[in-house]
Amino acid sequence: MHLEVTRRQKYPNRPPLFGALSLICLLTAGCSQSAPPPNAVDQPSAAVTKVELPHAVLPDGFVVDLELAETPQEVTDGLMYRPSLPEQRGMLFIFDTDRYPAFWMKNTLISLDLVFLDSSGVVVDIAASVPPCASDPCPTYAPKNPARAVLEIVAGAAAAHGVEPGAAISFERIPGYPVEPAESAEEPPAS
Repeated sequence: MHLEVTRRQKYPNRPPLFGALSLICLLTAGCSQSAPPPNAVDQPSAAVTKVELPHAVLPDGFVVDLELAETPQEVTDGLMYRPSLPEQRGMLFIFDTDRYPAFWMKNTLISLDLVFLDSSGVVVDIAASVPPCASDPCPTYAPKNPARAVLEIVAGAAAAHGVEPGAAISFERIPGYPVEPAESAEEPPAS
């Protein structure tokens, strides 16, 4: 017959929580960070890398950092389910060809300005302060003229920053947009 001696029998005068508390203290001490060495203040810290986001520069110079809707899922989702959108943030949708893209606001929780742009970044139309849509049927918003891209920004930002039809918006760090004009064919040499 084999008898197993329990910890309580082996250490009868030790309180039962002593082991648990000892373990917690050891774990806490092992996870705590030690103080930096005294000369750490004089040492240069690691450089912080700032990631430059794609952005749009509105007519008055205001900069909007952009998310790009590139995949079919990102295009479908857009800014759905987001409770807020800072004025300096937006989303850009770029299409392969000029078209009349129809946008809706289903499951979008914030009002937006939809800025429709041609291939060079010139505004062709605006759907201003488009309200959220909580239930079907949701209206759609399309431009009066063909568009190559759509910029979604918080409602009121277009008017506040001079975005109107005919105004140019510049874009940086966005491959393929605005579309570079086709290089003109070389002229034959004069004879």
